Amino acid sequence: MGSRTASKSNRQMNTEPNPSSRAELICAGTVFLAAVVLYSWTLAPTVTLTDSGELIVVAYGLGIAHPPGVPLWALLAHLASLVPLGNVAVRTNFSSAFFAALASAMLTLVVAELMITASYLGASKRTKKGAQRSKKAASRTRDEDSGIGRLLVLAPALGAGLLMTLSRTLWSYATITEVYALNTLLVLVIFFLVLRWRRCIVADRRRMGMTRDAGQITSVTTIHDTLLYAAAFTFGLALGVHHVTVALVLPALGVIVYRTEGLRFFTSRRLIYAALIAIGALAAVYAYLPLAASYSPVINWGNPRSLQEIWWHVTGRQYQVYFSFTPKIVGEQFVEFCRMALREFGVPWLPLPLVLAFAGFASAFRQDRTTFWFLSFIVIADLAYALSYEIAEDKDAYYLPAFISIAIAAGFGIRWFIQLAVSKSMPVGRPYLAAGIAVLLTSAIAFIGNWPFNNRRHYFIAHDYVENLFSAIEPSGLLLTLDWQVASPMFYAQEVEERRRDVKVVDINLLRRSWYFDYLRHAYPGLIERSREKVDAFVENLKEWERDPGAFTRNQALTQRISAAFEEMIQSIVTNESKVAPVYITRDLLFADTVNGELTRWLTQNYQLVPQGLVFSLTGDQTFHDSPDLRLQTRGLADGTLRFEQDDVVNLKVLPVYTSMLFNRGRYLAVFNQHERAIAAFRQALALDPGLTAARQGLAESTAKLRNP
Repeated sequence: MGSRTASKSNRQMNTEPNPSSRAELICAGTVFLAAVVLYSWTLAPTVTLTDSGELIVVAYGLGIAHPPGVPLWALLAHLASLVPLGNVAVRTNFSSAFFAALASAMLTLVVAELMITASYLGASKRTKKGAQRSKKAASRTRDEDSGIGRLLVLAPALGAGLLMTLSRTLWSYATITEVYALNTLLVLVIFFLVLRWRRCIVADRRRMGMTRDAGQITSVTTIHDTLLYAAAFTFGLALGVHHVTVALVLPALGVIVYRTEGLRFFTSRRLIYAALIAIGALAAVYAYLPLAASYSPVINWGNPRSLQEIWWHVTGRQYQVYFSFTPKIVGEQFVEFCRMALREFGVPWLPLPLVLAFAGFASAFRQDRTTFWFLSFIVIADLAYALSYEIAEDKDAYYLPAFISIAIAAGFGIRWFIQLAVSKSMPVGRPYLAAGIAVLLTSAIAFIGNWPFNNRRHYFIAHDYVENLFSAIEPSGLLLTLDWQVASPMFYAQEVEERRRDVKVVDINLLRRSWYFDYLRHAYPGLIERSREKVDAFVENLKEWERDPGAFTRNQALTQRISAAFEEMIQSIVTNESKVAPVYITRDLLFADTVNGELTRWLTQNYQLVPQGLVFSLTGDQTFHDSPDLRLQTRGLADGTLRFEQDDVVNLKVLPVYTSMLFNRGRYLAVFNQHERAIAAFRQALALDPGLTAARQGLAESTAKLRNP
């Protein structure tokens, strides 16, 4: 009798839908190859906007990036920067493509693990029913015996992997130099290891006749803890990239562990071992910061050498002002998240992938409650943090954990769709057709919706922006700016490509960081020397503020002292540098605010602002200053070869600079009766933005003046 029971159990195990590791790897390999080809084809050919320029310089010179410093990314990207193919920007851009492709492949394996575990749990439920199983369950078992079970694992895995590949956010960061592709890869590696650990325990318990929630911890379950410790090690390493989004998945991982092993795990040495491994990996990777700082690299953001400075840098103290927990802000951010989610996997008006994701959440709730809570906690924790964080340029990256959860849920939705086809007692081939339709349709929708926005094959926006700025600046000129879209690609142009090293580019915002003066001494020693007295006085105050900003908040006299020292330093720099070469500013310095209002007033009261290209030249008199009309390069900016969302940094910050400066140029020329040239400037502005009313009005006025002088 015992032999017959064992034989029956073996048959049940053999008929379960458990595809070989080879089949899973083939699916993952297919996704990886498709992703590498796609990302390579749409790869940006040079530096891009936002943090790209800074990060390339950091990777190239083993420097320290803005908080939290991303040491693991810096090390890996440095290796990529050494590959002798293309320019340095292309090399680091391709590293993002490689990491993102691996991330998509890893998500494929994650979904396969979840599907296999779900099949184990489903088989357990059917076994409990025994001879009382319904005809529907019996039919499903026969289908699984004939290969449908394998389809229920591989099709969702392939579909989810391709969906992640084609998602708006991951694809966008796969074609530029950024940290988020590597971050996504490491998060998914953690998921895979923890879910494989869970799957092994569930399988062992089934073989031993144990129930999933028996709560018994034996040597059979602990032999798989190597996977858990590997996940802990990867978690520690991942904290060395973008630690915030990595830490946000910890509650979801806790759900998996608790639902698999119960509370005993959290009171055992196994938790201590995992924590020590993660902390060890974290300490090892962040040891890079003081080591790199000791070599004084080109970009040594924060110069973190002491424990206090390392802590400040890792915790991102300077960014904590962007947090706001007011209901109004959270509500606005939630609306923004919903808008991003609608476009994430395709066109907003055909959200089929999201519909499958919702179906997948419902299916997981019915079939595998642990997975349901795992995916739910990823979304809940991510939104709880991101909805209270007000940033602009890369806010979508903070939602990547939520988008990962949605892609995995879409895999469950594909599984549900196939099961629906099976339940209708369709011919054997119909479930395969349903799987093919679900995978191809979701992939096609994502591809069609996201290709126009993520194809950066001809993306020269940042390159042309820098070249246009350089073209207006005379040798050894000084450029003052508040625009990170100027300063960041300028870092790359001057420090990596070594173009126009004579131009002194000073970011006013970074002047409020003491480490930046080390960079200025390296890049422009003459500038610092000519204003040494005022610079030293301000830096002394600045370091005092960095040690205890609260003291300045509490003491108005200290605030006034450091503000006065800052204004005096800027005035000294402008005055002294204007004796050597022309001084220029970008238009953002004219936007008076509570921080830079005094500087704006001083500039406008003491200098005439002469628009030249994309900058204003500061002159000490009010006469007409002639300069050649520059031919601006605007590839992809408004010619239809590239598409940008309304919230893209190109539309928000770069395009307005072109149109407003062309308008300012036209208005300046018109004031001095240079109407023919003014008309040309107004027309250039209207070519970039046909709806620019001020330029259209200026064009009409100058045209009328020419007709009736």
